[in-house]
Amino acid sequence: MPLFDKKDKSRYTTFTRRTIGMGGGMTAVFAILAGRLYQLQIRDGDQYMVEAEDNRISERLIVPPRGRIIDRFGTELANNRRNYRVLLVSEQATEGVKSALDSIGKVILLTDQQKKKVLHDIAMNKKFVPVPVVENLSWDDFSRINLHLPYLPGIQPDVGETRDYPFGPETVHILGYVAAVSPEELKKDDDPLMSLPGYRIGKRGIEKEYEEQVRGTAGASRVEVNAYGRIIRELGKDAGTPGQDVWLTIDRQVQQVAYEKLAGESAACVVMDVTNGDVIALASTPGFDPNLFNVGLSGDEWRDLTTNDHKPLLNKVMGGTYPPGSTFKPAVALAAIESGIATPDYKVHCSGVLNFGGHAFHCWKKGGHGWLDVEGGLQHSCDVFFYETARRVGVDRIEEAARKLGMGAPTGIELPGERGGLIPSREWKKKTYHQAWQQGDTLSVGIGQGYVTATPLQLCQQVARIASGRAVSPRLVHSVGGKILQRPVPEKLDFSDDALARVRSGMNKVMNEIGGTAYAWRIAEPGMEMAGKTGTAQVRVYSREEHARGVTKDQHLDWKLRDHGLFIGFAPVAAPRYAIVSVVEHGAVGHPQVVAARDIMLFCQQRDPARLPAAWPVNSAALGPSPDAPTRQARNGPIVPASYKADD
Repeated sequence: MPLFDKKDKSRYTTFTRRTIGMGGGMTAVFAILAGRLYQLQIRDGDQYMVEAEDNRISERLIVPPRGRIIDRFGTELANNRRNYRVLLVSEQATEGVKSALDSIGKVILLTDQQKKKVLHDIAMNKKFVPVPVVENLSWDDFSRINLHLPYLPGIQPDVGETRDYPFGPETVHILGYVAAVSPEELKKDDDPLMSLPGYRIGKRGIEKEYEEQVRGTAGASRVEVNAYGRIIRELGKDAGTPGQDVWLTIDRQVQQVAYEKLAGESAACVVMDVTNGDVIALASTPGFDPNLFNVGLSGDEWRDLTTNDHKPLLNKVMGGTYPPGSTFKPAVALAAIESGIATPDYKVHCSGVLNFGGHAFHCWKKGGHGWLDVEGGLQHSCDVFFYETARRVGVDRIEEAARKLGMGAPTGIELPGERGGLIPSREWKKKTYHQAWQQGDTLSVGIGQGYVTATPLQLCQQVARIASGRAVSPRLVHSVGGKILQRPVPEKLDFSDDALARVRSGMNKVMNEIGGTAYAWRIAEPGMEMAGKTGTAQVRVYSREEHARGVTKDQHLDWKLRDHGLFIGFAPVAAPRYAIVSVVEHGAVGHPQVVAARDIMLFCQQRDPARLPAAWPVNSAALGPSPDAPTRQARNGPIVPASYKADD
């Protein structure tokens, strides 16, 4: 019996111990579960509720309308138009994606490259996601797709928005264009819009400079989706903030005339209001259609743009640098007068050549001009006069005067990529070439050759400052989003009134007195007379032998060997309001730059863009119908009276 009792007691003890262990383990498990439930439902409940909601609710970005770019009279230079496109949903293509693409190709033109892109995009997305097949369709093609829609399973016609430039090449070098975001740009900008497939941003011009303002702020659409990501319903929508409108100082009609007058040339032209720096026109020819970059360039189109010897991609107004030639002589004349050398009785005799330092420096007129004062030197554009005057004045004073006129540095216009040109100095040559400045260098600078270079925009700033007597600088943007961009009143130039008056008088004689180099192209309309200065910039060196036998005329040379033709001017002479510069590369034959400048300046004065009130409109609806419909009806250039034709 005792043995039995002992065994029974041991068995009971073991059972009890196991029961307690199992009960404790289960208690621990339930405690852990309870703790986890507390964590999930109480402590972190809000967080997991948001995450669960995010699995059910999806937010999708909405691209806001891009802001318009508008000229001074309310004409839309860049706006948004309807984008007719075709989408393909692969799961709805009952006969397969390739078959669907072949069917579309029977209705509208679809290249093999486009088909490959669609197949790639479909492979990268879910089957129910619509993939763009073709965009920017014409209305006829879009209508044809809709007509055949019952026979095109999986196809969805769609209407979106895309950037449009109604005036194409005429304004491209002002506006720039939009194109797809590059990987480098995506890294620099954390705006969520940048990551959207097909999103486009400004690449040049105003589009690039004011990208943040015209882009706007993305909106969002809250949609309910199922476990596969398919949209069930839309729960809410925020359209975002549209981009801001940018109002320019440009007059579209003067811009049109400037572009058309230089059509066919590799040229640049800029018109400025001398009182405040407003840029009325800024044309670089040839241009190109910015809409091509929006819809996509073909390889042949890109090749044509990059290999064209007239450089359509270059904005020559601010990106092209040229020897200013004789258009630099007014700056030299100012330096000579201000230094006290070119007094009213100061004269230089021109025999056709100046021998200096063992070199012969020739005047453009064989046989010379005789005795000339400052005004006469400008009127006849005498090289010998300015060789000798520059030698006496010295490069330091010439450099000082040129910089006061805004040469040798960017003007600060609101466009990216402006170049600064070059006004040489002793220090510059020593630093660049490790050589001392020579007197012969000064003689070359005296006629705007040698090391001197300038952009057409700088030359226009120079003539505007001479005409106004104030330190005006070009500006292109008047207001952004209804807010006028205030600028300080230009200060008076550090030149005497007498010096400026004498230079203006010489420039007046260039055009309005017999013997002036531009007299044949004067404006005879009373009250609209223009003062100016012609210029010819050499692009090759004339040898002694060529000088001896006679310099080969430009018309007998290949185009690339011909001299550049330049012109600067202001009008009206009695009360200057507008300044103009025109440069035609290798265009010295026939003086097309002077002819164009005369016609443009005449039209500008007849139209008078300065009549616009100081408080510019910020809402085009207040202007009424635009005088320039974006549909672009046929437009003709200005009618120039016969009396303004060049006298032979």
